[in-house]
Amino acid sequence: MGILDITVALAFMIAVIGVGMIKSKPATNGANSDNGAADYFLAGRGLSWWLIGFSLIAANISAEQFVGMSGQGAGLEGLSVASWEWIAAITLVVVAFVLLPYFLKTGITTIPEFLEVRYNHWARLAMTLSMILILVGVSLVGVIYAGAITMTKLFAEFGYFVSLPFACWILGGMAALYVAFGGLKACAWADLLQGTALIVGGAIITYFAFDALGAVDVSQLVSSTGNAAHINSDAGVLTKFNALNSESMHMDTPAMPWPVLLLGIWIPNFYYWGLNQYITQRILGSASLGDGQKGLVLAAGLKLIIPFIIVIPGIIAFNLFSSDMEASANLDAGGSVFSSYEQAVSDIDTNKVFILDSKYANSHPNKAEEILEHNQQVVARLGEGNVVKEAINPYKYDSAMGLLITKLIPKNTGVLGFVIAALMGAIISSLAAVLNAASTLLTMDVYQRYIRPTAAQGEYVKFGRICIGVFVVIGCVVAPMLAEFKSIFGFIQSFQGYVSTGILAVFIYGLVNRTSGKWAGVIGIVSNAIIYAFMQANYPHIHFLYNMSYCLIAVLAILTVYGMIFKEERVEFKSNTTLDMTPSQAALKWGGLVCALTVILYIVFW
Repeated sequence: MGILDITVALAFMIAVIGVGMIKSKPATNGANSDNGAADYFLAGRGLSWWLIGFSLIAANISAEQFVGMSGQGAGLEGLSVASWEWIAAITLVVVAFVLLPYFLKTGITTIPEFLEVRYNHWARLAMTLSMILILVGVSLVGVIYAGAITMTKLFAEFGYFVSLPFACWILGGMAALYVAFGGLKACAWADLLQGTALIVGGAIITYFAFDALGAVDVSQLVSSTGNAAHINSDAGVLTKFNALNSESMHMDTPAMPWPVLLLGIWIPNFYYWGLNQYITQRILGSASLGDGQKGLVLAAGLKLIIPFIIVIPGIIAFNLFSSDMEASANLDAGGSVFSSYEQAVSDIDTNKVFILDSKYANSHPNKAEEILEHNQQVVARLGEGNVVKEAINPYKYDSAMGLLITKLIPKNTGVLGFVIAALMGAIISSLAAVLNAASTLLTMDVYQRYIRPTAAQGEYVKFGRICIGVFVVIGCVVAPMLAEFKSIFGFIQSFQGYVSTGILAVFIYGLVNRTSGKWAGVIGIVSNAIIYAFMQANYPHIHFLYNMSYCLIAVLAILTVYGMIFKEERVEFKSNTTLDMTPSQAALKWGGLVCALTVILYIVFW
């Protein structure tokens, strides 16, 4: 990476932080005014639709997408991982016209506050504490780690050593700097630049990935089935891509089976886009209902593009760099990913059987046959129920995006610097969003609600800034401990089940049944955590999205029985806002188009 690249990267990061601070200065100066907390935590409820749309995308797309989703695209999931993006597009449209009107009408500052309006303050507290735990202990830690590991690998490729803990502190510190200074308004304006940059940066990576695929001799390429490619040497790049990846370009795969698309995947999507403070804080800061709806629909349209600039390059990365992924996996394993297998083979009393990555098995049939024979011998000796299964992962799929950037993007032209800045900016914007949301929850739902309800507005802003500092320290200390997880994206998504399903259930039930008892909110959140923990502990082989589906059904059943026994006066959601609550007809039309395009994409790639 040359001087020009470094200059471009630094200039962009300085510009992002500078714009965020400058644009948030009026809100910062008014911290002690009557609306100081609202100005800081909700940008004075004055965000325009275009700020909301890009801010939603920038907050969402981070290292777990760039690293995790591109890695899953390179791996067994292929294009099916795009369901997280395309289902989200429909989800965003539904949130715009079903949930957002309720949220803005009641004038809430946080999503848990809505549960107090519908149920009681204990439901609000239960949701607040569980969300803070997930935001800080899972989302913040996961994003910091994924970003830091990407940063260390990128700099290592260019001959610079950056330790993992140091990278964690750099990323966390930069995010904390501008969000603590300017609150949500700083996030929104910084996100406008970073959201645009990440889309442009992703498009640049995609271009160079296809360019490299078209230029490389077919004998050097590896297909999605793990076999060397057999394609005419004069084939065009799209012909090459389709022939190489025929198995990866489907939405229904063992890693993302079609029943999951009917229910399971919708649960974390509706929670994330409609009920997760770290996302919804942006729409709660809308200048009007119309602005919020148009912003959500803009984000929905952008979500349709994301798989083409993140997942598709990941798929190509395996075609081009499978040997590098294999070398990375062996390096991480301290020599060989087969060391545990080799030890088991030499132990006549072993109870271990091994599951080999199917892509590797197809390209190494002799090794696959050897492992299969070992497994059959162990099962024949001990029985199916007495063996311990262990996965062998010969490829470091999460290295896909890093390989694309370091091996394909031209150096010392400024392009590499811009792409790295876009990637780092995406990471920092997501960190800032998590920090802002977690501090808002602890400040407004705990400190203001229970400890200092009549304090000056400036005190709430000060407490929020202290929370940001504490949370970023926790995240940077814990993040390096995630090094053992195979997939960062999978780690974050699976842990959401402890919270997301229960929260979604109590919101659905609370909107549909307005007469059930006040304790339904607490019962739903607590019972879901217990049921999900039981499912994960006793049925770990079941896809976590199936477990979330079962939890949703079980929790709704529990709440239904509770509501039949305990009834109270019907709850009405009274207006508590001065915002313009006129729905946007333009957003409705464009939202319908987004939903139609999503269906078309599924038909084309099914």
